Amino acid sequence: MDRRLTPARPDLAASHLEGQVEAAAFVDGRKHQVVLPVCGLRRAPDPKGSLETQLLFGETFTVYETKDGWCWGQAEFDDYVGYVEAAALSASPVRNTHRVTALTTWRYSEPDLKSPTLGPLPMNAKLQAGTDAGDKYVREAQGGWVFSGHIAPLAQSTGDMVRLAKTFLGVPYLWGGRSSAGLDCSGLTQNVLERRGIPVPRDTDQQEAWCRENGAAEIFLRKKERDDWTGLALHPGDLVFWKGHVAMMVDSEDMIHANATAMQVSIDEAREFSGRVATESGLVQAIYRI
Repeated sequence: MDRRLTPARPDLAASHLEGQVEAAAFVDGRKHQVVLPVCGLRRAPDPKGSLETQLLFGETFTVYETKDGWCWGQAEFDDYVGYVEAAALSASPVRNTHRVTALTTWRYSEPDLKSPTLGPLPMNAKLQAGTDAGDKYVREAQGGWVFSGHIAPLAQSTGDMVRLAKTFLGVPYLWGGRSSAGLDCSGLTQNVLERRGIPVPRDTDQQEAWCRENGAAEIFLRKKERDDWTGLALHPGDLVFWKGHVAMMVDSEDMIHANATAMQVSIDEAREFSGRVATESGLVQAIYRI
């Protein structure tokens, strides 16, 4: 089993895994909800521990253990398992109805842009929309007000992945990040595909496997080292996978990606970039069209 997606430790595991894994105890989980703009999910209960991914405001997290200020559990959105600081979670989740569609928006304490803010909300943060204040602000269930033009119903999606990806241009690169404050390569593609209504796994290898297993058109699949993709006609939105890296084509030549070379989301010529990083990241492994 993939440790990233399996809520099991030698001492404790989710009750639905009983009979599938060995553990000293099995427990039922309890749903919690993120109440901070963004919170880290870490491999160990340590603020200095490796950042595996992030959870966004309104997302739910099934908690199996709370100890010393940390909750161990599993994210509902992409099934990632790890530790989240307990202060970032509420034990009384609400049902989400909307998501943030702007790159970033603000929660206000009142339906007034001059009122004190309660913090930013990144794209794909979730909320329960309630009372309208005229046609400009909506009160959300956690007590803040958000600009109505920056949210949309959860079921509403966008079809233009490239346009959406370009809104992230210049966002800093952050290993494990998946918000407009900072994200990594697979965090970018996950955000963009979610806005299109396609929830995909978190990490690059998981996303490549998802494409392979869920009917994405296979444009290229490396079977031998000498296999060449550089002459293929690529389309906007095609996903290009290296080992440990993913990018999205914006046209037949250029791609957009969060990368540690520019330390931000940038557009690069795909073939030039691939040749430049071949010794570090290896060769392109696959290209899929969703």
